[in-house]
Amino acid sequence: MNTMNKRKTHLILKDLEVKPNKKLGQNFLVDKNIALKVISESNISEDDVILEIGSGLGALTEELVKLHNKIYSYEIDFKLFQYLMKKFSKNKNLMLYNEDILKADIPSHSIVISNIPYSITGAIIEKVFYNENPPRGVLIIEDSIAERIFSKNEYKKYSRITVSFNAFMEPIKKYKVSRFNFIPTPKIDMTLIIVKPKDDIDPFLLADKERKFFLKFVAGIMPYKNKNIVNALSLFVKNEDLGNFSKNDIYNYIKGTKNIDRKIAQLKVDEIVDLSKSIFNLLYN
Repeated sequence: MNTMNKRKTHLILKDLEVKPNKKLGQNFLVDKNIALKVISESNISEDDVILEIGSGLGALTEELVKLHNKIYSYEIDFKLFQYLMKKFSKNKNLMLYNEDILKADIPSHSIVISNIPYSITGAIIEKVFYNENPPRGVLIIEDSIAERIFSKNEYKKYSRITVSFNAFMEPIKKYKVSRFNFIPTPKIDMTLIIVKPKDDIDPFLLADKERKFFLKFVAGIMPYKNKNIVNALSLFVKNEDLGNFSKNDIYNYIKGTKNIDRKIAQLKVDEIVDLSKSIFNLLYN
């Protein structure tokens, strides 16, 4: 690790009078080797348009601008934004925005390259990737989240983000990143993940109403992943106040489902998508 980067980062933050904000997930990358690894894994073509989220002090931005691709870079902290504007004032391929990425109208892009602000990882992933035309992604995220994204066949790690993410995206590779490569040092290690859009996103997920229902559906049934399908579905319908459907009503409606007595955690991602379609049709058609 380049310890001078740590020292330099501390000095810059002190000069800017910036105290890392835990609520904003501010953990600044200080090892250039990790930044270079991110870039090399991105396989950026000359036609790629890049989205960077949470530019921070520009550790990744500094390498991205060398590629001459168009880059949209978002930083919510105004002091850091001012620092970046000055630092990259000569880089015409970089468009900097002092906005909350979750509220922004993001320009069209083909790849997301980011040390994602950790406190809002789930919300960012949903906004950026859960849509009809998701980009590729090369992201540094919490190791525990990465494990859940990649663990489609492990009961303990099979979770809401496992199902939602894998309905839209295909995880390709992951690499551990030591927490000591960041300031302040996170309590857990991080992981660099490489992901791409699925070739066959289910058409049900491409319409706004259906997609929103699917995400609510997954959030509603995964707390009951150890229950059988009918029990989990009846709890979801009841908790969301979606109608007066008994367990028997639900059973009769989905009894053609393969192995209906299985637990939710035993279903594959595509099977949960199909199940969400069935319940959507029960409720709205």
